[in-house]
Amino acid sequence: MSVPQYRKAAAVALVAGLGLSLTACSTKSDDKGSSAGGKVTITVDCQPVGAQKELLKNWNDDVAEFQKQNPDITIKSVSVGEQCNNPPDFTARLAGGTVTDVFYGYMTDLQQVLDSGQAMDISQHVNKDAIPTWDSVDPALKEVFTDGGKLYAVPVKNYSMGLVYNKALFQQAGLDVNNPPKTWAEVRAAAKKISALGNGIAGYSEYSAGNTGGWHFTSLLYSQGGRVLTEDGKKADFNNAMGKQVLQNLKDMRYGDNSMGARQLLQWGDLLTNAGAGKVGMFIGAPDATQAIVSQFQGKFQDWAMAPLPGQDGAAKGTLGGGEGYFFKKDLTPEQVKAGLKWIAYQKLTPGKGQFDYVRAKPQNYPVGLPQPLLFANGSDAQKQELELRKANANVDTANFALFEATPVPIKGEPRNAQAVYAVLDAAMSGVLTNPNSNIDALLKTAEEKVNQLLAAES
Repeated sequence: MSVPQYRKAAAVALVAGLGLSLTACSTKSDDKGSSAGGKVTITVDCQPVGAQKELLKNWNDDVAEFQKQNPDITIKSVSVGEQCNNPPDFTARLAGGTVTDVFYGYMTDLQQVLDSGQAMDISQHVNKDAIPTWDSVDPALKEVFTDGGKLYAVPVKNYSMGLVYNKALFQQAGLDVNNPPKTWAEVRAAAKKISALGNGIAGYSEYSAGNTGGWHFTSLLYSQGGRVLTEDGKKADFNNAMGKQVLQNLKDMRYGDNSMGARQLLQWGDLLTNAGAGKVGMFIGAPDATQAIVSQFQGKFQDWAMAPLPGQDGAAKGTLGGGEGYFFKKDLTPEQVKAGLKWIAYQKLTPGKGQFDYVRAKPQNYPVGLPQPLLFANGSDAQKQELELRKANANVDTANFALFEATPVPIKGEPRNAQAVYAVLDAAMSGVLTNPNSNIDALLKTAEEKVNQLLAAES
C-alpha cells in the first residue's frame, strides 16, 4: 500500500523499495524444500506487476544473481497484482490459504496472520548468520512483528507521513513552493487556488476506499493530537471533537470549496495515477509515494516535494508511521526457512543490493536520495553504509525533502487490528466525500459502534 503500517510499535520513519519481485507461478509450493541433491525451492510474493518494467527487470536480475551465488536454492516469484497494496485482497489470500512460502504483509497484519494460523515462529532461525545486517535493524521494527516473545516476520520497509505537494502546480497557482501549508486552514486556502487552475485538477486529494480511507483518517487524527483507540486498545476513541474536525476539514474542502475534485472513493493506485498525471496539488503520504508516482504512474520526481504533516492551528501533534515485512508460512522445512532468510537478506537488507542497489537505480527513472529508509538503527554499521551509498548516488534534489526531514513530527504507531478498523473508517471518509448532506456526528457514531463491536469480538 506504500501504504502501510504498524501494529504495536515505536518510533519509525521510511524506506524505499528499489527492487521488487521474477516469474509468476502457483502460490502453493509442492517442493517443500525437497532434499533431492540438497536443493530447496521457495515461493515468494510481491513480484512487480508487468507495467513496472524496470523494477521487474531488477527483480529478475536479482533472482538470477542470487541463484547463481546459491545454486542449491530456487526462488519461484509470484505476482499477485495489487495484493501488496490492497489489504482486503491480502486478507482473502490469507483466509484461503494461498499465501506463498515467504509472504509479504503490513506491520498491521500480525494479528490477522496469527489468527489465521498461517505464520511460522522464526525466532530460532533469525540471527546474524542468517541475516548479516540483523544487528543493525532497528529493534523497534523487530518488535512490531514479535508476539509473546516470538518473531514471525522480518521487517523490510518503514515510513512516516507528511504533506506531499506538486511544485509545478504550486507555481502555476502563485503559491510559494518553499513555504507549503503548515496548518489545515492553509491547506484549504492553497487547495482552492490550485483547483482554480481548472483542467480537472484537485487542489487536495484523499483516499476513502479499500481501507486506505481509514488509514489516512488515522494520520489526520494524529495530526489533531487524537488517537483511534483508547490507551488500552479496547474501545474506539475517535468520536470526539478531534475526529469531527478531521471530517469537517475534508467536507469543507470537498463541498464548501469544491477543491478536491468530483471523483471520490479513491484507493492507493487511483490517487497516485492522478498525481502522476499532474492532476493533484497535495495529498498526505510517505516519501516513497513520490517513488511510486515516478516508477509506476509516469510522473516526474522533480515536480514533487514534501513537508511535515500540517496541524490544526500550528504544528501537527503527531503523524502515522508504519511499514511491512515478510512472514514465513507454517510447516516450511528448516532448509526453506534458511533459504527464505538468505533471499530476504540479499534483496531487502543488504546495502548495495536489491532495494538498496542505488548504483543501479541512479540512471533509471527512480528517485535515489530521499530521506529514507530508516530501516537500520541510527549509527549502526549498515545505516552508515546505506546513507553513504544513498548520498553518493542521489539523483533527486534532496532540498525537496529538506522541510520534511528537518522538522520531524512525533510518530505514532497504528492501532490494534488496524486493517479491520480502517475498513470501518472508510465509510466515514467516503460519507463526507460523496454526500454533501452527510452528518458527521452520525458517521462517527456508527463507526464507533462498529469498531467497539469488532474489538469486543476479538477479546
